[in-house]
Amino acid sequence: MPRPLPIALAQLPPRPYQDPVSAFADQAGAVLAEHPGTRLVAFPELHLCGVEGTADQRTEQLNAAAQPLDGPRTRELAQLAGDLGVWLSPGSVCERGEHDELFNTALVFSPAGELAGSYRKVFPWRPYEPYDPGDRFVVAELEDVGRLGFSICYDAWFPEVTRHLAWLGAELVLNPVQTTTPDRAQELVLARANAITNQVFVASVNTAGPVGVGDSILVDPEGTVLGELPGAASGVLARTVDLDEVARVRREGTAGVNRMWDQFTPGDKPLELPLYGGRIEPDRWRPRAEGAR
Repeated sequence: MPRPLPIALAQLPPRPYQDPVSAFADQAGAVLAEHPGTRLVAFPELHLCGVEGTADQRTEQLNAAAQPLDGPRTRELAQLAGDLGVWLSPGSVCERGEHDELFNTALVFSPAGELAGSYRKVFPWRPYEPYDPGDRFVVAELEDVGRLGFSICYDAWFPEVTRHLAWLGAELVLNPVQTTTPDRAQELVLARANAITNQVFVASVNTAGPVGVGDSILVDPEGTVLGELPGAASGVLARTVDLDEVARVRREGTAGVNRMWDQFTPGDKPLELPLYGGRIEPDRWRPRAEGAR
């Protein structure tokens, strides 16, 4: 049975980190007014934490923007999601950890006004970013919608991230990005590759100019580009995706041919993975939504 999800990806420049959440509320409301019926609205990496100046000045400002996950910013964003009545991903924010760490953390809030999921960027872009790395992959259960996995910007360059999100049951991987560099062309290839090799939707929403280079993209589980915003101009990419396409593609195969999640059978010998000091256990290979534990 189809499970339509109208989504809106807002390719916009970051807001100054000193701005109140009320100013962002007006912006989010305008996006939804332009695209009524949206159920999930998503913004780029660090959309609420715009900084400027030298590297040291930016780091100082990012630290000034950091709040604990149970701080006032989270409460205000939760209230905003409830007021708007949508699933709201405001991009990632600077989070102050329990031991004074600085995390780059993606959030999603429910239409009931609750924090539904948070993910700390596992692969900060070193040596340029000052963040402490997260230590786990996160899939959020969006009630009556589906399962949303998070990767943030540079995470997309590590195939382990999307593979684990898919294995954990993600049907849509949301990839908020703040790419300002010439490698966005490669990231677009990675968005399609991650979708193809894991048979999931991938939504990569980048920051607009003058800070970012834009080129946001939405890809289906077979790697087809469903929509894009070429260039750095501000805009909104709005499409309706059917999350049941994930199950269909895995059942019928990509292009009617490839079923990677059916590669192993319980009778196969484990495959050693020397890079990780671990191995693939055949009876654990399939995604959790399809029976793996």
